[in-house]
Amino acid sequence: MPELPDIQLYLHALRPRVVGKTLQRARIVSPFLLRTFEPSIEAVEGQTVRELRRVGKRIVFCFDDELFLVVHLMIAGRFRWSDKAGTKPPGKIGLASFEFDAGTLMLVESSPKKRASLHVLRGMSALAAMDPGGLNVLEIDLATFAKQVHLENHTIKRTLTDPRFFDGIGNAYSDEILHAAQLSPVKLTQRLDYPEIERLYNATRSTLSTWTQRLIAEFGDRFPGPGDVTAFRPDFAVHGKFGKPCPVCGTLVQRIRFAENETNYCPRCQTDGKVLADRSLSRLLKDDWPRSIDEWEERNSVPK
Repeated sequence: MPELPDIQLYLHALRPRVVGKTLQRARIVSPFLLRTFEPSIEAVEGQTVRELRRVGKRIVFCFDDELFLVVHLMIAGRFRWSDKAGTKPPGKIGLASFEFDAGTLMLVESSPKKRASLHVLRGMSALAAMDPGGLNVLEIDLATFAKQVHLENHTIKRTLTDPRFFDGIGNAYSDEILHAAQLSPVKLTQRLDYPEIERLYNATRSTLSTWTQRLIAEFGDRFPGPGDVTAFRPDFAVHGKFGKPCPVCGTLVQRIRFAENETNYCPRCQTDGKVLADRSLSRLLKDDWPRSIDEWEERNSVPK
């Protein structure tokens, strides 16, 4: 699922292409995509995009009269851009297309589960209802972060990725954050002492801001293709690196697998040299270890 750095990359690429431009036509290809009926999708046609916003992991196209088009990419949804107006969505993976003055924005999804969603909303209250309520770590101080971490007693992994607590963090970047903070993904939040919380706070801010800046600098004016927005980046320290050496200490990266989710960590840097038992740990964690971040966000976010 695209996380905060990926969403910021999309916003960076979209703004010069659609803000101030008129949405000439919105074509819905997949019947599973559009989750609202009123206002209709036709309500945004002929309207000018005034602003782009981010609400959690959602991208919001803002029009006049508090009219909003809200896209949630979920795990496999991605954007494509064509400089040609009227470009049709590609084959079986096409979900929708949005024709602008100078090109076409396409929404695609490679997964057969079709979890990506589109909402057409009117009014600030309707848009606010889409927000799960998580705090943006880049906008809060250490004291606020510490209070949020201690609200409930869960594993650090769950707390970081729960959209009710923190904003825009998913499976991939939580692994990178925890490695940078040298903390076990299964340590309980109410057992964290102040120095550990401070490390976690600094690592979260640094990881998210560094990767956001890095991705934007890497792509520049180029629009990212579907394969460019990914949870598996070559320069990640641990996420997706099972069996490969940790870049800090050289210890082989380990993993915890539970249903659709895989958490990667370095035993030497994060768990005092202990390899966490996969199956027994999954049984122990039960509801505290979501079957997938996608399912967790769906359960704890707004209704579809």
